[in-house]
Amino acid sequence: MFKLEKKTVFLLLLLGGVTVGIAYATYASGLLDLFINKRHLVSFIKVHRAYAALIFIGLQMLQVIAAPVPGEVTGFVGGIIFGPLWGITYSTIGLTAGSWIAFMLARLLGRPLVERMVSAETIQRYDYVMKHKGLWLAFLMFLIPGFPKDFLCYLLGLGHMRQRDFLVVSAFGRLLGTVLLTMGGAYFRDEHYGALFTIVGVSLIFILIFMIYRDRIEQILKQRTAARREDSQDKSPPSK
Repeated sequence: MFKLEKKTVFLLLLLGGVTVGIAYATYASGLLDLFINKRHLVSFIKVHRAYAALIFIGLQMLQVIAAPVPGEVTGFVGGIIFGPLWGITYSTIGLTAGSWIAFMLARLLGRPLVERMVSAETIQRYDYVMKHKGLWLAFLMFLIPGFPKDFLCYLLGLGHMRQRDFLVVSAFGRLLGTVLLTMGGAYFRDEHYGALFTIVGVSLIFILIFMIYRDRIEQILKQRTAARREDSQDKSPPSK
């Protein structure tokens, strides 16, 4: 009979408690509207200024765990409220913590949970990611615009990547997008519209390039994944 280790049970209860607590707080307080309404989000955080940092970090965590929730609004608002330095810092803390929770939930609860959070089409499309533990591959997928980063946390939780490696990859892979969103919010707040339009323009160029070459990029990643898998198998000692 399959038995869970005490450490696994403790982590599962902890992660479950955190997730349920955040979800209940969001439902009870009507915070869901804040994710899609920038004005409401700014006003809410300003009203609760004493706890603004904790609220913002919690919202960033939630938008990763509840993967369908968009994160662009919260990242932009971070720049408006906290400025570049602390906006990037708080966003990184929240996104990294949320990514780790999603990763661990998938690792502890397995594919049934992931199938509830991620569509079957997405799971099938990125199935090769779960079968590969390359740090460079995962880093690129977090870095490149357009990849489903929040879904990716769940998918990687089904794979073979170590927690430590995942935390490093997810934190640094998300950093470019975090910086662009936060700086955009900071420039908007300070009415530096020239710099804001420059960031928006650069971001749109990156996104447009990726949209045009997305299928090609994914095909290259799949081919390299398959090639590395074959090399690993060739180098492994023959079974006796």
